[in-house]
Amino acid sequence: MTTATASLTGHYTVDAAHSSINFGIRHVMVAKVRGSFKDFAGTGFLDIETPSNSTLELTIQATSIDTGNNDRDAHLRSNDFFSMEEFPTMTFVSKEFAAAGGNTYKVTGDLTIKGISKSVTIDLDFTGDAVDPYGNNRIGFEGSSSIDRTDFGVNFNAALETGGVMLGEKISLEFDISAIRNAEVA
Repeated sequence: MTTATASLTGHYTVDAAHSSINFGIRHVMVAKVRGSFKDFAGTGFLDIETPSNSTLELTIQATSIDTGNNDRDAHLRSNDFFSMEEFPTMTFVSKEFAAAGGNTYKVTGDLTIKGISKSVTIDLDFTGDAVDPYGNNRIGFEGSSSIDRTDFGVNFNAALETGGVMLGEKISLEFDISAIRNAEVA
């Protein structure tokens, strides 16, 4: 850490222009297809001395899904997968924020996809803090988790001639977050 620990405690807003939310899924049982969500927002409160007081909320615009293939992205937006016309957003709201040793935290909360909420734990590593050239106090986290897509009603699949299925059920999630400390209101 480059600043005094207590000075990191405060309210933050995710800087989506300098952050990423990515995912991967096994395709035809041989390779992983990767993608990201390009439109998301988040806020949180970080209490560096008492992590259990910390919070995190993310809202992801499901329609911003990008796998680098327009046809695949259109299929993912359809009722076969995310039903994005009916469920345009996904959310994560933390319920527990716990220190896990060193600069690692376990953040457990409700992930909602297609109107279905399930508890998910994200392992987050604090990557540092800095003051950017514009005078913003920033903090960074990177982390990962995995979910079973069928838990959220994302069930589309197809059987393969040689056995197995076209899509895996496990989705790996990766987060790289830069957040700017909000100006404190007196």
